[in-house]
Amino acid sequence: MASPPTKRRLGAEAEHHACQFLQDQGLRLLEKNYYCAAGEIDLVMEHGKTIVFVEVRMRNNPRFGSAAESVDWRKQKKLQATAQHYLQHYPKQAKQPARFDVIAMNQTSQTPIQWIKDAFGA
Repeated sequence: MASPPTKRRLGAEAEHHACQFLQDQGLRLLEKNYYCAAGEIDLVMEHGKTIVFVEVRMRNNPRFGSAAESVDWRKQKKLQATAQHYLQHYPKQAKQPARFDVIAMNQTSQTPIQWIKDAFGA
């Protein structure tokens, strides 16, 4: 009998599906799972000349809110700090425009992937 999938494995599968979806939309993968002391960015991609920092969220049960709603202000601050770190280490890319996108997946939803472009924009 196979063991149930772990949270880590489900997260990796969600990131893989999100990456494939975005590549199908014309984005180019630059890096997966960029880590620093501030946190992690799931996907760093390029959309035209724009650097796109992508947070992938998966929810099995909407009882505590949707996947998109789980990217609260605390998570946004961590992502912004991590993106700053990334751009300091890649000065050529730091000259390009950048944005934060969220890929939200809810297993119970009829819309399997929700792509929120410029999710933190004003």
